[in-house]
Amino acid sequence: MKSDIEDVARDEYYARMALRGLTPLWTVMAETVPPEPVPACKPAFWDYADDIRPALLEAADLISADEAQRRVLILNNPSLSRGATRTLLCAMQLIKKGEIAPAHRHTQSALRLVIEGDGAYTAVNGEKTYMRPGDFIVTPAWTWHDHGKDTDGSMIWLDGLDIPLVNHLGATFSEEYESPQVAESRKPDHSRARYGSGLLPLEPVATTHHSPVFSYPYEKAREALELLRREDEWDASNGLKMKYANPVTGGHVLPTISSFIQLLPKGFVGSPYRSTESTVATVVEGRGRARVGDQIYTFAPNDVFVLPNWTWASLEADEDSVIFSYSDRATLEKLGLFREQREPCRVVA
Repeated sequence: MKSDIEDVARDEYYARMALRGLTPLWTVMAETVPPEPVPACKPAFWDYADDIRPALLEAADLISADEAQRRVLILNNPSLSRGATRTLLCAMQLIKKGEIAPAHRHTQSALRLVIEGDGAYTAVNGEKTYMRPGDFIVTPAWTWHDHGKDTDGSMIWLDGLDIPLVNHLGATFSEEYESPQVAESRKPDHSRARYGSGLLPLEPVATTHHSPVFSYPYEKAREALELLRREDEWDASNGLKMKYANPVTGGHVLPTISSFIQLLPKGFVGSPYRSTESTVATVVEGRGRARVGDQIYTFAPNDVFVLPNWTWASLEADEDSVIFSYSDRATLEKLGLFREQREPCRVVA
C-alpha cells in the first residue's frame, strides 16, 4: 500500500513533468486508448417546418445573396462549437430569382440535397445542373462552383461539407473567382450523360478522387428503391439502403464523405445499429421516429438529425419513408477504421 510520502512524491513529480510539457502515459491510459470508441458529439435534431424554413425566409428579407455571398444557415450541434459532427458540417441555403451565389473554390468537399423550389442551378467548373427536390448534387474539392436562380420564388437546399475535418487537418485553402460566374464549359448535365447512364466512353477515363458525375436525380434513385423493394430482402436495421457511387470506380462519390439513400416501408421498426461513422440524416419523404442514444425524435419531411459515432440508433416508419444521409465513412474506410455493430451481434470489420 502506498504511503503518504509516496503520494506526495508522485504528485510532486507529476507537477514537475507538467511544467516540462510531459505527461506520464499511465495516468491517462484509459482516456488515451479507451476500450471502445467514445461518441465525439451528442445526438441533435432540427425541425425544418417550424425552425429552419422560417429562419431562412426571414434571412431572405434581411440580406441579399450578393451581400452574404452564400445565404446559408449552419445547423450547429449543441454539443459542439460549430458543425453537425466533429467531421461534418450541415447547413441550409436559400436563393431567390435573379440572385447569384458567386463562384469560388475550396479544398473542402461539398454535397447538396435539394429541399424545395425549382429553377435554380449549381454550376461546377462551368457545367450547370438544374436542381429539383430530392436531387443529390456533388461539388468536389477545389472545383469552381456557383449557384443561380432564373425563376420566381425561393429555392432551398441542404449543404453538407467536410469543413471540420479539413480544418482539423490544417489543409484548408480557398479562392474567389475573378467574376461571379464561371463561363459555360459544357452543356448542362454533360457529365451525367457521359458517365451516369450505365455507359462509359471507350477512351481511357481519367481517374480522380471524386465521381465525374455531379448530379444524381431523385427520380432515378426513387425508381431504383421501388424496384428493389419487390425483389431484395429488407435489412433489419436499415431497410433498403444504397450508397451513391462513382460510376467509374464503384467507390464513394467523394473521397471523404459517403452518401446514402434508404427506403423504410410503412410499419418498419429497425433493430439497433451503430458504427464508427458520424452521420447526418435528412428526411426526403415520410414520417416516423429516430431513436438515437437516449433521444427519440419524431421526424417529418426535410427534418435533419445527427447519428453520432458508436451510438445505438434505430429508425421506425409510420408511412413509407425515404432518408438521405451522409457520413465520414469514406474517410474511415481508407484508414481502416470503419467498424459496425448490430445488436446483439459482434463487431464486424
